[in-house]
Amino acid sequence: MDEKLMKRFGYEAIEHYDPEKLAQLQEHYEAILRILGEDPQREGLQKTPLRMARSMQFLTHGYSQDPMEILLSAKFKEDYRQMVIVKDIEVYSLCEHHLIPFVGKAHVGYIPNGYITGLSKIARVVEAYSRRLQVQERLTTQIKNAINDALHPLGVAVVIEAKHLCMSMRGVQKQDAVTTTSDFIGAFERETTRAEFLQLIGSNLH
Repeated sequence: MDEKLMKRFGYEAIEHYDPEKLAQLQEHYEAILRILGEDPQREGLQKTPLRMARSMQFLTHGYSQDPMEILLSAKFKEDYRQMVIVKDIEVYSLCEHHLIPFVGKAHVGYIPNGYITGLSKIARVVEAYSRRLQVQERLTTQIKNAINDALHPLGVAVVIEAKHLCMSMRGVQKQDAVTTTSDFIGAFERETTRAEFLQLIGSNLH
């Protein structure tokens, strides 16, 4: 995604890094390379500890973001009481057990109760929580809770489908396994409402 599109959809690339954390991470990554039997001073690896330090700060920049603040920054009164669904939100996160990525899509829906939020803010909440060391189960619940606490809607639904590289690159090495997690509250606990949401996120609407 280029810079213009990132800004359009509410994403901004991190261009500034915490220099103290950067130095500490760089030092540790250099030590890791030595432990692995590599020479950090050889040409191909001379800048690798710095690149890894920057990469890790970017991959975990969700720790510096407040999802509640994100949602409240675009909270508007609106008399709309039907489903609002943002589907196919890309998820890139790090499994906290192995620090190996899991990637997939999040589908988020809520039924307003007097207030709505900007659509891009929902995607940003997903980003804020996913750019941390995570497990998919907790990520699903955190997104639901943030929207519920900020907007007090009639209901919230979150479904995440993801592939975990810790299952395909190592361990059981199952290449096609997909993990699906869901969390529902309020109106979405009713079977008919939940079924409508699941049907809509499964439909090819685009």
